[in-house]
Amino acid sequence: MNRIFLFLATNLAVMFVFGIFASIVMPLLGIQSDGLGGLFLICLLFGMGGSFISLQLSKWLAKRSVNGQVINDSNERQAQDLVRRVQKLADNAGIPMPELMVYHSQDVNAFATGPSKNNALVAVSSGLLNKMSDQEVDAVLAHEISHVANGDMVTLTLIQGVMNTFVMFFAHIVTGIIDNFFRNSQGEGGLGFFVRFIVVSVLQTIFGIGASIIVNWFSRKREYAADKGAANLVGAASMIAALERLKGGVESDLEGEMVAFGIKGKLGLFATHPSLDDRIQALR
Repeated sequence: MNRIFLFLATNLAVMFVFGIFASIVMPLLGIQSDGLGGLFLICLLFGMGGSFISLQLSKWLAKRSVNGQVINDSNERQAQDLVRRVQKLADNAGIPMPELMVYHSQDVNAFATGPSKNNALVAVSSGLLNKMSDQEVDAVLAHEISHVANGDMVTLTLIQGVMNTFVMFFAHIVTGIIDNFFRNSQGEGGLGFFVRFIVVSVLQTIFGIGASIIVNWFSRKREYAADKGAANLVGAASMIAALERLKGGVESDLEGEMVAFGIKGKLGLFATHPSLDDRIQALR
């Protein structure tokens, strides 16, 4: 329930901020929304702006979504050992030490998020720490460190923002065409405000499904690159062993955008991750 509340609250905040900008600030600047240029600008603001606000809030949302504990300054011996191992991996990857968080879950998983390489979070589940060997844990950590070093969070945000922009833009264009079809020669009639809103929403959902296929294709490519980065840091054999271990785990219980950043994702038509077998084969 907390995850749903945080997701809705974030999106409502984004809509509120950009709604004010579109309805008040843009007219003051002389920017009109009735032409294609004005429409595209509004869609760009909502699409890119929403994605980057989500990116800036990603660490905050992640911490509250999984109720994890940041252990960078922990005095516990086991936590200190884990921090030292992550620090070594971060140094070898050429990035600052990220925040390290452990969250309680039987799911054998981990993820990385954050707005930049200098402000990142790496999180691991208690299930992963309990069920994997130190060598396998290091491989998973190296995979997440590689996500940070590769700038995957920003890259995926840019791609998602571009897709959001065009989804909204074309949804409004098609709705305008439908609206004009129902108008008479005097320009009267049309869909009306509420019907137009429904049509736009339906079209955004349909176009959004197609856009998600493109975003998830990039996400799968990014997983191969992170596996390769981990192999460079700890050796291909260790990364293969970690992926083999993941085969026996339960399905990921991460939700929302964090699914794409986990060490394993939910597979299917809109998979954010390649299959574990494909990843192992690529490493071999």
